[in-house]
Amino acid sequence: MSRRFGRPPHRLIAVCAVLLVLFLIRLLNDAPRPPEPGDLAPGEYRVLRAVDGDTLQLENRVRVRLIGVDCPETVKPEHPVEPWGPEASTFTKQFISGKVVRLEFDRERKDRHGRTLAYVWVGERMLNEELLRAGLARFEPQYHYSETKKRLFRQAEREARKAGRGIWSDDDAADRDFDPRTKHKHPRPDANRRAA
Repeated sequence: MSRRFGRPPHRLIAVCAVLLVLFLIRLLNDAPRPPEPGDLAPGEYRVLRAVDGDTLQLENRVRVRLIGVDCPETVKPEHPVEPWGPEASTFTKQFISGKVVRLEFDRERKDRHGRTLAYVWVGERMLNEELLRAGLARFEPQYHYSETKKRLFRQAEREARKAGRGIWSDDDAADRDFDPRTKHKHPRPDANRRAA
């Protein structure tokens, strides 16, 4: 009897050690984590500059990419300046010039380039939506963000197309659909019928 209660069996010690490790792992995973450098809280920020139509750099040096929109390129390395790109950049600069912006976030917080993804507000106006409404950006539905914002953005782009604003003012652009996943323009199936 003394042997049975004198020394704990090795199995019992091993099981207790494993349970303790699992408990500690769970405890550490559930603990709130401090924000990573560059993570932002929703709120107001000063903008240092507009990098291009759909990217901003804040005073704290964090780069912010607008959610749900894609402006024509102006600063992409080894890529030509695209039509309406300079106009989109100018629009964004004027929209944010001398103003404090309010950032709102969605499900995904970073893009593949490490930029913070956000909706950018100045007062009651959202830059993402205004670029689409002006015809200076294309709607990007393929990413994971609010369905409400997707409907809003789809409608803003539809208005710009119908009014022939910006990128939709060119007859050639009006006869193409843009695939934001591949960044290629594809002729509409009915484009040839209209030309005939």
